[in-house]
Amino acid sequence: MNFNDLFSSVNNIKGVGQVIAKKLSERGIENKIDLFLNLPTGAIDRTFCPKLDHLEVGKISTIFVRPVKHYFPRFRNLPNKVICKDEFGTIDIIFFNSRENYIKQILPLNEEVVISGKVAFYKNKFQITNPDYVQPVDKERDIKKIMAKYPAVTGISPKTIQKIYKEEIGKLKNFKEWHRNKLLEEMKWPTWYEAIYNLHNPSNISDVDKQSPFYRRLAFDEIFSNLLIFSEIKKRIKQLEKKPKNIPSEILIEIKKVIPFTLTNSQNNACAEILMDINSSKKMMRVLQGDVGSGKTIVSLISAFVTVKSGYQVAFLCPTELLAKQHYQLFKKLLISTNCSIQLLSGKLKNSEQNSIRNLLSKKKIDIIIGTHSLFQEKTLFQNLGLIIIDEQHKFGVQQRINLSLKGNINTDVLLMTATPIPRTLILTNYGDMDISTLKEKPFNKTNIQTLSKSTEKIDEVITFVEKRLELNDQIYWVTPLIEESEKLKLTAAIKRFDYLKKKLKVEIGLVHGSMKSDEKDKIMDEFINGKIKVIVSTTVIEVGIDNQNANTMIIENCERFGLSQLHQLRGRVGRGKKDAFCLLLYSKNIGENGKKRIQILKSSLDGFYISEEDLKLRGFGDIIGYKQSGEKDFLIADPVFHSDLFEIAKNEIEDIQSLKINIVDNYSYLLKIFKKDKILNIIDTG
Repeated sequence: MNFNDLFSSVNNIKGVGQVIAKKLSERGIENKIDLFLNLPTGAIDRTFCPKLDHLEVGKISTIFVRPVKHYFPRFRNLPNKVICKDEFGTIDIIFFNSRENYIKQILPLNEEVVISGKVAFYKNKFQITNPDYVQPVDKERDIKKIMAKYPAVTGISPKTIQKIYKEEIGKLKNFKEWHRNKLLEEMKWPTWYEAIYNLHNPSNISDVDKQSPFYRRLAFDEIFSNLLIFSEIKKRIKQLEKKPKNIPSEILIEIKKVIPFTLTNSQNNACAEILMDINSSKKMMRVLQGDVGSGKTIVSLISAFVTVKSGYQVAFLCPTELLAKQHYQLFKKLLISTNCSIQLLSGKLKNSEQNSIRNLLSKKKIDIIIGTHSLFQEKTLFQNLGLIIIDEQHKFGVQQRINLSLKGNINTDVLLMTATPIPRTLILTNYGDMDISTLKEKPFNKTNIQTLSKSTEKIDEVITFVEKRLELNDQIYWVTPLIEESEKLKLTAAIKRFDYLKKKLKVEIGLVHGSMKSDEKDKIMDEFINGKIKVIVSTTVIEVGIDNQNANTMIIENCERFGLSQLHQLRGRVGRGKKDAFCLLLYSKNIGENGKKRIQILKSSLDGFYISEEDLKLRGFGDIIGYKQSGEKDFLIADPVFHSDLFEIAKNEIEDIQSLKINIVDNYSYLLKIFKKDKILNIIDTG
């Protein structure tokens, strides 16, 4: 098999017809390389070959026996049975849903066979039910070994999957290595061919472990290819020559005067980094990350204002219309004296109003436009777009970011904002192509959020606590958990809590859930922000950035069902005014150890960076809020929790090969193709 054969269809594999090919395709396995990268989830040791007087219950065993009697009951639903012997004992081989002729064929009387399966003990007899393998003794080498165990594919038996892998893995050849010998020798890693071959043909159970040298080699390749692409994107974007946005010093003085508080050191540093990018001849692709309440919006406002004063327009993209409206009101309030034209483009506006706004935008009569994804519809035209700001509730994928960077023109800078502090591993994983600015301090430290916990069985005490908070003119968030996949069941739980609170509390209560129309949902949220509704029950995470300074109590039901970062984000919805706040975590009686750990960590710290690191350790990569919602699976093989050390190694290797002037695309073209990164390069090239 040459390298290009790796990308041929699975239809070319012996024994794979249209039905099996379709089943594999449903699992994302289209070609041979997809098959090889569908790595084993473990291994089964079939080398234990005891005599029948040394059987161990519950252990997979490979035995050499002779069938001596067939039992085929004439009653429906009773299993077929074959009694087998060796010189030391007997064992019953049990078959459910099997044909008599088939059993006679594979277990002929008085002919030695090899049987492999899990040993059980029933009615004082050893037995193996529906054995995994039954073969003549001349096939013992095919069974008596350590076998890779693969993820189940609906409609394809494990035996068939094993057969497919056996058929193809033997055709592999030792391909030309793409990594430098120096790296492989230092890490004591096998070649790519050796890694693939040994993972599918393990000699030991540990060979398929995530920390085995074979697995780590492939995980490194995937991480390396990912960072390699980020490096290329960053390099190519930096090669673009844009017109610098000249920012006179008096502009900064002017904007800082309208901000009603002194910027933190972190905010000043982030502003300096962003303004340096804006004022340079290189296109900005930057992430502004900061904890809840760290003041990202103010930094973005300053960035937008100086861009406008340099003669450009700004587009501010928000995840929800409600959040867009809040940003619009804040920008209007703070920039009212600056002669800066600001407009909100909302899907709720009449078509005539939307058309009027788009017309003004195309004629550069609007400086800053704030809205949702509709900002980038084809009919929304800018005359001179200089900056795109994205308040990202969810992660944008690499491909989306590339497409976004191509919006506007060469002079359009891009600033992403994320409210989830990002652990270093995830920065390299998700934002390796971008520069990072970090806000760690908070402008206001006058308020404190006290985090409490209580069992859901003590709901009466919780109601008493809520009543006292309401007497103090507080407003309450009450978040119900995502218990089931079914939206209907989620809704049932929320409505049940909503109805319960309506009976218990003598105040206006609102309900927000995913099945509501956006107009209805926004109306209820507006009434909550305006104080008409005192308690709001939500089936989903309250939108990041919702700012109600009079809401200072957050209750999270079945908190063990949320990740640490999710809980921290929810907690950040309160304590935004001048009063101290409370976050009450309600846990069920079935809470596990991880759930208890989350509560303790959250009660011990308000530091989002610490919490996101702990969340990564507890839940693993992919479950941090904002990293799973995009629908992208960043890694097929690598796990940033298990393989965090490989990111730095990959980063250093890329820096080394760049310093040696090695052509990345030419030398690593096969590797990029294996992990489908060549498609991303094509997007950049065509863009």
